[in-house]
Amino acid sequence: MRVDGTVASDDEGGRNSGGTMDYGSAWARVKRRLRAELGEDVFASWFARLELEAVAGGTARLTVPTRFLKSWIESHYLDRVLGTFKAEVEEIARIEVGVRGTGAPVRTVTTGAPKANPASGPLARLHAAGASVPVAAVAPEPRPATEGGGDLSGTPLDARLTFASFVIGRSNALAHAAAERVANHQGEGALYNPLYLHAGVGLGKTHLLHGIGHAAREAGRRVIYLTADRFMYGFVNALKTQSALVYKERLRGIDLLILDDVQFIQGKSIQAEFGHTINALIDAGRQVVVASDRPPTELEALDERVRSRLGGGLVVEITALDEALRVSILSARLAAVRASHPGFDVSPQVASYVARAITANGRDLEGAVNRLLAHATLTGTAVTMETAESAIRDLVKNREPKRIKIEDIQKLVASRYNVSRSDILSERRTAAVVKPRQIAMYLSKVLTLRSLPEIGRRFGGRDHTTVLHAVRKIEKLIGEDTVLGDEVELLKRMLQD
Repeated sequence: MRVDGTVASDDEGGRNSGGTMDYGSAWARVKRRLRAELGEDVFASWFARLELEAVAGGTARLTVPTRFLKSWIESHYLDRVLGTFKAEVEEIARIEVGVRGTGAPVRTVTTGAPKANPASGPLARLHAAGASVPVAAVAPEPRPATEGGGDLSGTPLDARLTFASFVIGRSNALAHAAAERVANHQGEGALYNPLYLHAGVGLGKTHLLHGIGHAAREAGRRVIYLTADRFMYGFVNALKTQSALVYKERLRGIDLLILDDVQFIQGKSIQAEFGHTINALIDAGRQVVVASDRPPTELEALDERVRSRLGGGLVVEITALDEALRVSILSARLAAVRASHPGFDVSPQVASYVARAITANGRDLEGAVNRLLAHATLTGTAVTMETAESAIRDLVKNREPKRIKIEDIQKLVASRYNVSRSDILSERRTAAVVKPRQIAMYLSKVLTLRSLPEIGRRFGGRDHTTVLHAVRKIEKLIGEDTVLGDEVELLKRMLQD
């Protein structure tokens, strides 16, 4: 799907048969290159939520959900993003980064020129320049809610993400019920403390967090909502300004702390402060709500005591959307678009096809509505089944591969070779342990995007050279020993299925 809403063929160079550049596909390739070059951890922390909004006059407008992400990317990676994008699309000469829904000024990097900080107007100016159409068009821009809570500050709440706008189905009913109970609780102490929600991308956990924040503030409670990157930024900034004590006391003096994307919390001192804050709030009877993309037991980077504390409350998983829920979500999105585009119409047959074809998450459903709207707006023709199939083709084809964790590799290999996982992580050097350890290291290298140092750390704090030696040795043995090659191939299939 390109930024101008049309669909490209597979012609070389990312252009369709009419010669129009497919910026959406080019941007997807840019992100794949960044993931491969920088590694999964860096990509997930800083680039997973970086989106292409528009392209006009050689300028690519990118957006992120928070000001902290914007600042970090501008300070550390903007030149790299520009260079990678330009390698895919030669006409790209400038990159602008904005915060979604804020209309905040953007910073521009231009090819062949030093970094500057020009004030950039809103996206409407790009429209005036020609050939620029925004990707996101399902609903009006988010309007941050009033922060409330005296001088407390955090990530603004999105005024659209309330309990009233949340679509309930079988996969999220328990999470929604728990979130409402926590938000509306008026008694002493706290409920389900902490409330821990986990789900994959686009399944509604962030929507529920914002809904909790809105409802609790309306009830007069002191609430602060923080993304993990905002929490890290606040703590680091407090250390720099020698106001860490004030920062800690302010966090611990609220009624409800909501923390999103906890899997991104990094750094020993920041993790320690996070653990102290959670403990202080829970011990004081204050409510804590946390969300992540995995259960507490799988937050391998966090201290075991923190993981135990997070798992000590109510842990609720939001599972994949069933077809009935996808239909409900799609109907809500289409109704929201029709409110601002009265001429936009999608037949029940087309809507049913889209809901059946897109199974991954709600964001893909929203993306499908964007594509259908772009087609209807730009071509002035009705949305038919044929155009719908073409418009959402990339959403149906592109599925994230199964995420394989190093811990799963270690467990499977240990079981296969009749040793324990602790043996693999230990310093034991007997042949019965060394062989499965090296196989597990090899599989970790070929089946995950983890770096050699990160793999070494997950194997009992070993050096990256040890991992490299293991990988090379197993590669050599596989070429010489067909029995071992078959064993390793079987382990791969078991992990990937």
